[in-house]
Amino acid sequence: MQENLIRTHSSGFGEPLAEDEVRATMLIRINSLVKGCSGIRLSTVETLLAMLNQGVIPHIPEKGSLGASGDLAPLAHMVLPMLGLGRAFYRGELLSGKEAMEKAGIEPIRLAAKEGLALINGTTVLTAVGALATYDAVELIKLSDIAGALSLEVHQGIVDVFDEALHRIRPQYGQLATAQNMRNLLSGSTKVVRASTERVQDPYTLRCIPQIHGANKDSVSYVKSKVEIEINSATDNPIVTESGKVISGGNFHGEPLAQPFDFLGIAAAEIGSVSERRIERLVNSSLSGLPSFLVKHPGLNSGFMITQYAAAALVSENKVLAHPASIDSIPSCENQEDFVSMGTIAARKARDIVNNARRVVATEIMAACQALDFEEKQVGKLGKGTQVAYDVFRKSVDFIENDRDIEIYDELEKATAVLSDGHLVAAVEAVVPLVLEVR
Repeated sequence: MQENLIRTHSSGFGEPLAEDEVRATMLIRINSLVKGCSGIRLSTVETLLAMLNQGVIPHIPEKGSLGASGDLAPLAHMVLPMLGLGRAFYRGELLSGKEAMEKAGIEPIRLAAKEGLALINGTTVLTAVGALATYDAVELIKLSDIAGALSLEVHQGIVDVFDEALHRIRPQYGQLATAQNMRNLLSGSTKVVRASTERVQDPYTLRCIPQIHGANKDSVSYVKSKVEIEINSATDNPIVTESGKVISGGNFHGEPLAQPFDFLGIAAAEIGSVSERRIERLVNSSLSGLPSFLVKHPGLNSGFMITQYAAAALVSENKVLAHPASIDSIPSCENQEDFVSMGTIAARKARDIVNNARRVVATEIMAACQALDFEEKQVGKLGKGTQVAYDVFRKSVDFIENDRDIEIYDELEKATAVLSDGHLVAAVEAVVPLVLEVR
């Protein structure tokens, strides 16, 4: 029966989950099983651990889970190679599960009572995908502060709006943190100004960075707290308690994370949306005071014109993806499983939104650095944190003089890579701290 469960439940569809998502799935499943509540042999868990350590990566199609009664279909694909079945990647090559296990020197197993169910019943895949997306979102939020600070310097923005006293009378944690981050990033900058009778305030995308970015920080911090609980939980069914009592409950249900991951997608979408509006302010000559599309000889050269188009397309796509998955439900299992979470869909959507938003923020940083390199913007010095960000970015992405000198896709890819590998945030944080909340 246990083997039959694995053979018939492995009904996934689509592209395989990425290697880091599969490895996270395996690790979280192991951590759940070692709680001792699942009725599974230690030797079976050790087989899964050996696969993780020796690089046997099960081929898990990303679609097919309702996120209730757990991630049954994708987790069944995870288990297949343990039985010498299915498919798995080993050292970058897709092999049969049997061949992958043989090359790794791991003996396939036969399942004992309850073990098939113990391995596939739980929120593990949605948690793994969502946990990685949450980690990336934390980095993205820091990058958005850096991007906003650079854009502010291009526009000689008013810094009074980051005064701590202003935000203490509305002490939202993320808002306070963003204002502090901006003060630290811009410390020592002579490219920013104070409010005056000639110029009282900036547009919202600059003036309201603490309020907008701060709301996103609060959302991501909430999701992070839910993920930290889930990755250290037993989500199997039925559960065997310490006293030996067997309870058929519902810890496999994904609703506690489905809603947070929808929330994560909304927050990441907003990061991209506000960043795209700042890109528009950078490339629009009537708003920036610089040549159209941030190129010295517009007309003959298109410069950054289509980078804003591409960012706008990603932002529009994110608006569609941000529609909540958790508000949907389709009954299954002869109406026994009559309300499901769609949490795995929520996690995958959040991941895609974060990736899209990262590209938008990379475009903003690239455009801001381009703007800062124009002669009329070279007066004064950057802030303590923005100078580091600029220097790191310019090591990978150069100023664009003429269209014929570059292929813009390649430049955008370089910009995205600088953000994705964590190097830019790490370099800035070595000089100034970037926090998610201040209480």
